[in-house]
Amino acid sequence: MSDTRKILHVDMDAFYASVEQRDRPELRGRPVVVGWAEAARGVVCAASYEARAFGVRSAMPIARARKLCPEGIFVRPDFTRYREVSSRIRSIFLRHTPLVEPLSLDEAYLDVTSELTGLPSATAAAHRIREEIREETGLSASAGVAPNKFLAKIASDWNKPDGMFVIRPHQVDAFLRPLEVTRLPGVGSATEKLLLDRGIVTVGDLLEVDREALGRWLGKFGERLWELARGIDPRAVVADRKAKQMSSETTFETDVPIDRIASWISEEAGRLWESVARSERAGRTVTVKLRAADFTTATRQATPPALPRSAADLREIARALLDRFDFPPGSLYRLAGIGVSNFLDEIDDPQTKLFD
Repeated sequence: MSDTRKILHVDMDAFYASVEQRDRPELRGRPVVVGWAEAARGVVCAASYEARAFGVRSAMPIARARKLCPEGIFVRPDFTRYREVSSRIRSIFLRHTPLVEPLSLDEAYLDVTSELTGLPSATAAAHRIREEIREETGLSASAGVAPNKFLAKIASDWNKPDGMFVIRPHQVDAFLRPLEVTRLPGVGSATEKLLLDRGIVTVGDLLEVDREALGRWLGKFGERLWELARGIDPRAVVADRKAKQMSSETTFETDVPIDRIASWISEEAGRLWESVARSERAGRTVTVKLRAADFTTATRQATPPALPRSAADLREIARALLDRFDFPPGSLYRLAGIGVSNFLDEIDDPQTKLFD
């Protein structure tokens, strides 16, 4: 049996800016820059692809972004909302593998060597995950598929935005050889200059240098560079400790009445239960979260005497929780969420706050 890993790197496309464009239709197709525009030393957190066409990039000073893109629409970041969307995306990942290593709100490594849903290949898993992200969040993601983490991360950037690139084990050498050495992680300006001074421009050039020489020039990183040039990266995908919660949220395009919330809860309870069942865990507590049109937010939770044993049980408990909110009659809602926590396999404090 092959011990080759099947690794995905999934990277959301212009994540913060894309969430803003999704939730505010008037921003779609416009150059959107997310950042603290009013701050004297504000920097860009994210830029839509329309803004990137003007040269705007993350971490750029806002003042510079304004000069490059005077028609840009500058939006303050809403990290609470971005975390909500990120949590939803994480729940999609966990349907396919428990081995998820988040790097930030908008990217993660996944080890799908043993994929939970029965998909036949890592490529099929990447396709399905990207489809589910689009269907359930309205956002696009790019993915890289490869035998290890560093190759998967390079691959995810290959066909951005909204693309996918696959590096199969037998393709590693042919893929790496023509790359500029700056594409290898850790090769910054100082290392690049040292290598260029020695006539090393591409990975192919680097392959002609013996391991000892690289060690003399660059110390421990020289050893690492020797391995990367050969596509060697033994790092495993390191998952977080078991989640304290499994939850799902959605922000509606327009504010909706309580009956629409009830319909969403009924439908989402089924999907959430599938994720809980795949994880082979049992949760005692069910939580429902609502955010009204005026952004007032509240949660209600219940820990029934008997564990929820099915999607129907989860749906019934969650629907009953809707009657326990104190919003005025006729209120409209912009967000709803449902979650399960207080798992039987937890060894520390079982009272876990959902949607933090």
